Amino acid sequence: MRSSWNIMCTSVHALFLRELKTRFGEYRLGYLWALLEPVLQMAVMLAIMGYLMHRVMPDISFPVFFVCGIVPYSLFSNIATRSLNAIEANRGLFSYRPVHPVDAMLARSLLECLVQGGCFVVLMAGLWLLGEPMRIDNIPVLLAIWMALALLSQGVGFTFMVLGHAFKAADKILPLLVRPLYFASGVMFSLHVFPPEFRYLVDWNPLLHAFELMRHAVSPNYPLYDISLSYLWLWALSSLLIGLLLYKAREPAILRS
Repeated sequence: MRSSWNIMCTSVHALFLRELKTRFGEYRLGYLWALLEPVLQMAVMLAIMGYLMHRVMPDISFPVFFVCGIVPYSLFSNIATRSLNAIEANRGLFSYRPVHPVDAMLARSLLECLVQGGCFVVLMAGLWLLGEPMRIDNIPVLLAIWMALALLSQGVGFTFMVLGHAFKAADKILPLLVRPLYFASGVMFSLHVFPPEFRYLVDWNPLLHAFELMRHAVSPNYPLYDISLSYLWLWALSSLLIGLLLYKAREPAILRS
């Protein structure tokens, strides 16, 4: 008899393939479009922003600075917002006992992690080939940051999934709460622009810690002010725990509906 863990892994794998085919299977380039779409979008944004801003970042080139903000932000934003309809999109499958809503959420998050992770690698490799200064020997640190960010996004995703099921208006309201984080998380600014007495206004945000740590990992001379990997992991594990507890409390109601 297979263990519960094996059954769950099989279910997540099947839902992952279904999600991949649903999102990208109809395009002429097939599954290659899963990577090309975000890479092309962000390459265009990078070209436009780099041309418009021409600003000097502290010990880091603007393209590297921007990629280390926009790609991880897209990971968080996409996991959070796509979780809202994860239940509705897979409701017909929940009649099969091995399939649970948590499996659908994990499959969506896994696909998003692979897409955005691949996008980050391609863009950074392209910038490196173009001669942008960066360090590529801090891979373990980068992986630790990406893992913490993925867990943080997953925890928020579980919470949004539960709220999206409990309140019909949530799919309209919650995305509006995510969008301001683009401006409050350091995607377009460095923490050094804030005077020390005003940094408390933004340094509570774990996304800011993730982006600044990522920039420091690829450019060690990039300054860090009141930024902590431990703080990021504390938020990640706390959000995941809260999300799982909310899901566990609402799972019977979700399955009954």
